[in-house]
This record gives sequence, structure tokens and C-alpha cells, in this order.
Amino acid sequence: MTSSTSGERVLIVEDEPSTRLGLTELVSTWGFTTESAADGEEALQRITTFRPSIVISDLVMPRMGGLELLRALKEEGTSITTVILTAQGTVETAVEAIKEGAYDYLTKPVDPQRLKILLDKIVERQDTLREVKVLRKQLREHGSFGKMIGNSPQMRKVYQTIEQAAPTQANVLIWGESGTGKELVAQTIHQLSPRGQMPFVPINCAAIPETLLESEIFGHEKGAFTGASDRREGCFELSDRGTLFLDEIAEMTPATQVKLLRVLQERKFRRLGGRQEQTVDVRVIAATNVNPADAVKNGKLREDLYYRLNVFAIELPPLRVRKDDLSLLMQAFLAEFNERNNKSVSAVDSSAMRMLEQYNWPGNVREVRNVIERAVILSNGEFIEPKHLPPLVTDSPDIVKPVIALEPGTTVEEAERRLILMTLEHTRDNKTRAAEILGISLKTLHNKLNKLRGRTPGKKHEETVSQS
Repeated sequence: MTSSTSGERVLIVEDEPSTRLGLTELVSTWGFTTESAADGEEALQRITTFRPSIVISDLVMPRMGGLELLRALKEEGTSITTVILTAQGTVETAVEAIKEGAYDYLTKPVDPQRLKILLDKIVERQDTLREVKVLRKQLREHGSFGKMIGNSPQMRKVYQTIEQAAPTQANVLIWGESGTGKELVAQTIHQLSPRGQMPFVPINCAAIPETLLESEIFGHEKGAFTGASDRREGCFELSDRGTLFLDEIAEMTPATQVKLLRVLQERKFRRLGGRQEQTVDVRVIAATNVNPADAVKNGKLREDLYYRLNVFAIELPPLRVRKDDLSLLMQAFLAEFNERNNKSVSAVDSSAMRMLEQYNWPGNVREVRNVIERAVILSNGEFIEPKHLPPLVTDSPDIVKPVIALEPGTTVEEAERRLILMTLEHTRDNKTRAAEILGISLKTLHNKLNKLRGRTPGKKHEETVSQS
């Protein structure tokens, strides 16, 4: 996410004319649109027409000072970001203004460089807030948050933590079972952060041999080890000013964990075989598929590294505890794979859906995606049916199969009636498909239905099985 001052409006509120003029001209040279006011009362009037996103206000002014202006804006519920200017003797009051909701304060005379840095940070923050607002609207209307799908209470809690963590520079530790979407969470945090337009570099610590992992992360110099024919940049250098995602952090060796901890503390590292230290600006997001507290107890994760990473902790719920999200996931994957495979599957039929809802999904969202992709490819019609689902789902002990309860004394005619009705329910009253399953012709099925309904062959059979 790149911050841009284009269109950002700044109102300068200052009673001293020369200071007011100087600040207004200075801020406008940085690309902001500016206006000024001599005190808080004039500022409130200007705000209604000028509609600034940022207010820079002196603390002490006649009629209405900065603190009173801040409180008035707060009462109106505006989203304006306020910066307070204060003389040395009123710093305590400026701190009070922070508690009232001011973004920050600067002491007078204002240092132009500090003001420019502060305004850039505010613009970045506002970019993030606007994007989060769009995602919240998306969540309300479509049950998704960026590329993350789900509207259950468990997922809303995850989205809330992402919103809190994204605008900061803090490290994040994500944990959850395989397939729950840990990398997708990391990508969302990165995209919503001020680093959003910089590199996002993922690395799976479990997928790289132990002997090569350190080189992958920190890089190496030519001749550092056998086979190191050239100097190579590691993930920390590649993700400079961006985000480094370390998946399966608990699979990292203790020695590499020590080096990682040092980089997190000092923002410096040395390539393998190198003498010169490199300085980097990298945000680290780590993930593990085991409870990190258990990993610490079992010696898989260093305690000091755990605390360094665990500034924000996000636990992703397995799909089996948020099955309310299953239909949303399926709709999204149906749309994706219809487009990719030039298909027009509109839905999952009731019997297949019942199986999918009863299945416990040990592979979580990743498994849902694979199952729906396979089913869309196999389907030649409008619906996904049980025959399009993999045996792992249809033969799962989780699935409660429909049964016909026959008691001693049940007539053959009654048993046949129950079998026909259950088969029609299974096929959503698709009589052609029901006839195939029962091993009879469509004409025979119609004759049997007419007989069951007390009707003579040849009449129209418009009634549905639910009316039988």
C-alpha cells in the first residue's frame, strides 16, 4: 500500500498569523490541499465546507483552543485525524489531548522534517482504514474479508485481530491446523499494512532441508560451503521494507532460531560466510500448525523467540467448528472452478450437500477447495451429486447413510414404496436419475408411481414426491 497525498485535505488552525501562513504554505508544498483558520470556532465552520481529513491545531488559542476543538470533533463523530501543536510549557495538556483522541502532538517551533514524517504516517494509516472499511462492507454483503471467506463468529474474531495488527509494525504469530489458511491471513495483514506495495516473501521452514534453511533465510557468500558457487541473497534481504512469512516456524533448528531472534532484536544479520553485517527493515509473520505454547514446552520453539513473535497471536479455527461457513466456501469455489474449466455447475444437490456437511474436513479449507474442483470437473450437468464426490468423503464414517427401516410383517409393496420415495428424495425428484439408480426404465418408474398414488397409467404425474 503506497501512501499518496493526492486529494488529502489539511486544515491549519493557528492564531498567530505568520505561523499560520508559514505552516499552510509548507504543507501545501508537500502535495496537500490546505486551508487555515485562526481559532477553533472558525475551524468548525471551515470543516463543514472544506471537509479536511487532517487537522493541525495549536493548543492555546482565543475563543476556542485545540483541546476544545478536538472534543467538538469527537462529539460530531468525524473521522478527522488531529495533530496538536504545543509550546514546551503545555506538553502535559498535549498528552491529555492524546487521551482525548488526538493522533499525536508536536512542540513549537515545529520541525518541518518531523511534521512531514508524521503526515506521511497519517496518510498511510488513513489508506489502511479506508481499505478496512471496504473489506467490512464486503464482509457484510458477501461473507468474505479480502480473499478470506467466512462469516462465522470465529472468523469475525480473526478479522478483528487482523484489522488491529495490520497497520502496526508488530510481529504476528499465526497458528492453526494444516489447510486453515495461515498464509492467506499473513498476506491479508501484509496487504492492509503500510508495507502493502513492498515484497511479501513466504518460506516454509519444514519444506527446506535443515542444512539449507539458514542459507535460504540469511543468504550466503561465495564459497561459504560446498556448492556455494555464487553469493546469494536470503529471504531477509529479499523482503527488505516488506514482510517475511515464516511458515512452520517450530520446524526450524534451535541454532537457526537463535540467529532469527538476534535479527528480530537488532534488525541486523550476517550472510553465511560473510563478515559484514546487513541492516534490514522487515516485518516478520510466523506460523505453526501446532499450539505454540506446547511447542515451547516440548522444546520445538525457543521461549524467547516465542515471546518476540507473539506480539499479536491469531488462532485459526478448524473448519469442523465453523461449518456455517461451508456453503459460502463452496459458492466461492464453484464460481472459481466454473470459470477456470468453462463449466456451469450452479449448486450442490441436497444429498451431496448433506454428505459434505456431515464430513469433518481434516484438511480444512484446502480440502474443500480440492473436493469442489474435482466435483466441478466431473460434473456434466447443473448440480454436483454424490457420485462426483471422492470416496474419502462418501465412505467417511462421519457420514450418516439413509436407511430404510423394515419391520417383520412389512409387505413387498410397502418396501418398494419406501425405496422409491427415498431414491426420489436422494435425486431431488429427478425421475430419470432415480430410475437409473433403481435399475428400471423411466416408464416403469412412472407406472409404479401412478400405482402408488392410486392413478391409472397415461395421466400426467405432476405431483412431486413430497406430495406422495
